[in-house]
Amino acid sequence: MLRESNTMKYLIKNGIVINEGRTEPLDILIENEIIQRIDRDISDAQATVIDAAGQYVIPGIIDDQVHFREPGLTHKATIYSEAKAAIAGGVTSFMEQPNTSPAALTQELLEQKYQIAAQTSLANYTFFMGTSNDNYDEVMRTDFSKVGALKIFMGSSTGNMLVDDEHVLSRIFANTSGTVVTHCEDETTIRNNTAAFRERYGENIPMNFHPVIRNDEACYISSELAVSLAQKHQTRLHIFHLSTAKELSFFTNEIPLKDKRITSEVCVHHLYFDETDYARYGSQIKCNPAIKYQHDKEALLQALLDDRLDVVATDHAPHTWEEKQQAYFKAPSGVPLVQHSLNIMLEFYQQGKISLEKIIEKMCHAPAVCFKVEKRGFLREGYFADIALLDLNTNWQVNKENILYHCGWSPLEQHTFQGKITHTFVNGHLAWQNGQFNESKKGQRLLFDPVR
Repeated sequence: MLRESNTMKYLIKNGIVINEGRTEPLDILIENEIIQRIDRDISDAQATVIDAAGQYVIPGIIDDQVHFREPGLTHKATIYSEAKAAIAGGVTSFMEQPNTSPAALTQELLEQKYQIAAQTSLANYTFFMGTSNDNYDEVMRTDFSKVGALKIFMGSSTGNMLVDDEHVLSRIFANTSGTVVTHCEDETTIRNNTAAFRERYGENIPMNFHPVIRNDEACYISSELAVSLAQKHQTRLHIFHLSTAKELSFFTNEIPLKDKRITSEVCVHHLYFDETDYARYGSQIKCNPAIKYQHDKEALLQALLDDRLDVVATDHAPHTWEEKQQAYFKAPSGVPLVQHSLNIMLEFYQQGKISLEKIIEKMCHAPAVCFKVEKRGFLREGYFADIALLDLNTNWQVNKENILYHCGWSPLEQHTFQGKITHTFVNGHLAWQNGQFNESKKGQRLLFDPVR
């Protein structure tokens, strides 16, 4: 483990800064937790110099959807283990979901997760408040200056968190003062499709039928309901993990992101994989909503480029290898991705499909804007020094030795990526440098500006 420098003053020299649509050579001076100065040719005799020659300097990534499994499911992952994996991938802040065990359905249970993170997480954090059909009073107690959002599962989930009572949904959308984030899949459609395939195949449904069972119609029906409720009640709505071309009609690029009341997210696996990959990966890429078809993948990328889709995230959802090797109904849904999300997007860059500036916009700036995160997501003087250094000239292969997820596996194993994070600063603390962690300081709780 790296030792902390005697000074908390760092000077990043000679790097190429990617920030707010511009790429230019700039130095960055960090003092304690804050970016003190961004300029050309900075000198400071008291600062520890990080020579970033030949490297890009980017804001720390904000992943707005992860499942770190703690409490209760720590055989799959912990906040400690997955935050370390995030840091190694340049992710300096995460937003974790409430379907742990027990689920975060009371303010007391939610706060317990914050206490764990304060003691163990190298990255900055927020935890979303969970909803059910019967915890309305607890939901209304949420302080949205300290909690990123309210999560509603409008499709099957674990932990008694499916909200399928439309009266409850309407009441929450009408009265919440914060951001509502939704998982949108129509439960009735999925149950009907599941019954039909179970009758045909029994318990051993081939994995390639997962996008047929959890099809575009299921996604569309649920997203349409969420959008209609948000429009009716003027709710601030953010829809997670769009997976179909059909749903894109709900989103616009005619309004600046800061003014949108309805925003959206696409996850890296829905951009990267398609139906042809089930033959190779099987249950490794089984997730909800399902990875769909090539035309969906292509439409999602185009919508990301033209700003109908706003944020890129992971929905990082680890399970043990043994759990994932089971037959269709027993193999849990979810893919571990937080360590490798930037690499997936960089592969699109190297293929000429997206610019570096657009990647930073969607992974760093846009999450901060959508959730009104205080003083993060941008390289600005006076902002927290959440910064990553990226070497685009390094090739490396994903393997068991460098996978940091507690579950120990990835569908990306044996894949070679070009580009690697060499340094990660979290609140001015150099937490990751050339393969080594400095765990002497932990991340901080994210704070937010009120939505209304």
